[in-house]
Amino acid sequence: MGESAILVERRAAFRIITLNRPQRLNAFTVAMHQELAAAIADAERDETCRALILTGAGRAFCSGQDLSERITASGEVIVPGEALEKYYNPLVRKLRALPFPVVAAVNGIAAGAGCNVALACDIVLAARSATFTQVFARIGLSLDAGGSWLLPRLIGQARARGLALLAEPLSAEKAEAWGLIWKAVDDDALMAEAEKLCGHFATAPTVGLGIIKRALDAAEDNDLSTQLDLERELQREAGSHSDYAEGVRAFMAKRKPVFTGKR
Repeated sequence: MGESAILVERRAAFRIITLNRPQRLNAFTVAMHQELAAAIADAERDETCRALILTGAGRAFCSGQDLSERITASGEVIVPGEALEKYYNPLVRKLRALPFPVVAAVNGIAAGAGCNVALACDIVLAARSATFTQVFARIGLSLDAGGSWLLPRLIGQARARGLALLAEPLSAEKAEAWGLIWKAVDDDALMAEAEKLCGHFATAPTVGLGIIKRALDAAEDNDLSTQLDLERELQREAGSHSDYAEGVRAFMAKRKPVFTGKR
């Protein structure tokens, strides 16, 4: 058997998941999707896991779909709708819905669905040499893996349309300046910065962070009145957790809080 397409490293309270097909720029295959889904599900089941890093091996984060899986032995080109339904859409939904923060450490090329999977994470760090490319127009496809939803919300319609229609690569530094990602860092500092973030999340009030994720996602489609009602209900939920009580007591005692993060 060959090397696994997904590598998992366990830290004290978070995990690092690495897309591991460097010879193919970590392009997605069915097997890779299945391994990734299993790794994420295992992390979600682990009550001690309070954050996740998603990164890539070699010189790419992920180049999108491995097109060799889109051609049959007879030369027929397979329409991609089924793969979106079975693999990409569930992946993006899961990343957004995980009850703890997900940090994308974009170490190189992020293209097509690989770009949009990165953008679906909660915080995106990128090496300065990394690029973000919506390559779909080059082969006659539309955006997928959430790209058409994420891009205009992150950077506005004008820039979203330019990236989508021209399929030109965007540098990590410009992606930061445009608000597409959280931060661009020196290449050799990328993983240290990602682990530092997850080290912070490992001591944070995990349930509260998960509720923040839900509030921000809902706000994309709610009007103000609906969002205010949702905030009330989510605040009740967060305030019922022991981490909130600990936060208040620590504040009053002028000490550092010790959050359990128990979900």
